[in-house]
Amino acid sequence: MPVFIIRRILLMIPTLLVISMISFAIIEAPPGDFMDAYVDQLIQQQEAVDPAQIAALRLRYGLDEPVYVRYLRWLGNILQGDLGRSLEWNQPVSKLIADRLPWSLAISIASLLLAYALAIPIGLYSATRQYSLGDYFFTLIGFIGLAVPNFLLALIILWYYFVATGNVAIGLFSDEYLVAPWSFAKFIDLLKHIWLPAFVVGTAGTAGLIRVMRANLLDELERPYVMVARSKGLSETKILIKYPFRIAMNPVASTIGWTLPALVNGELLASLVLGLPTIAPLFVGSLLNQDMFLAGSIVMVLSTLTLIGTLISDLLLAWLDPRIRGAI
Repeated sequence: MPVFIIRRILLMIPTLLVISMISFAIIEAPPGDFMDAYVDQLIQQQEAVDPAQIAALRLRYGLDEPVYVRYLRWLGNILQGDLGRSLEWNQPVSKLIADRLPWSLAISIASLLLAYALAIPIGLYSATRQYSLGDYFFTLIGFIGLAVPNFLLALIILWYYFVATGNVAIGLFSDEYLVAPWSFAKFIDLLKHIWLPAFVVGTAGTAGLIRVMRANLLDELERPYVMVARSKGLSETKILIKYPFRIAMNPVASTIGWTLPALVNGELLASLVLGLPTIAPLFVGSLLNQDMFLAGSIVMVLSTLTLIGTLISDLLLAWLDPRIRGAI
């Protein structure tokens, strides 16, 4: 197992290198650069444009150099622990990401836990009671969850919350705790607010996981080994938990690799609607303004999350299934 982990970590390095090349090329693909967007913004605001200042900024950030030169400089800075400087915010990229990434991770992890806490027991119930009224009900809810966009669900919940309480559910803290230092009371206030974005972001993932869990468990319940276990007089609960449930969990565990970054992506529209200080609105702004260093660094962070999620999935699969452990 340790050799497997080391091998997977080493494979992450060339993967991240290829991702960095592709993402930087895509970010640079649209015509123009940050300075062009900056000049257009000044013109729209009817402000004076100083050609000398624009030329100095181009020289400072190396915008007149070929794209491969900018990429190699950016990659070299990353290897030294420097993600570069945001052109739009005029701040270090590492500071901007450090300020917002914890909130994105908190919402995504809360959504992930909520999705699995709901999907696994519901999928178990639906599979063991196939074609029952409860199965039809949860199937309907699952299809609705898959069909309704996150931003629309966020707007509906905001409206109902306002009607019920008279308050607007915006942000992660109440007004009195926005700039207050951390305390137990501030933590409790965070828990009172984080459930809403976690629920909004996690619903689509929950609906998909319910379908995966139900389908795989139904497939396992028809296997010959289940019939043999029943013929030996084992109880249905023991048969279910010891054999089919563990095997049916394999596809569910394997989805962590794409569920975690998918939740971060799903958090984008929910963050815009709910006014959350996460990394998603920052990423959108960096793409619109062609802030290449900030956009490229965020892509690298999300790619690293994907690879870490995939590694966690592999370790969970090895823990759940002895056959996979033997192969490793």
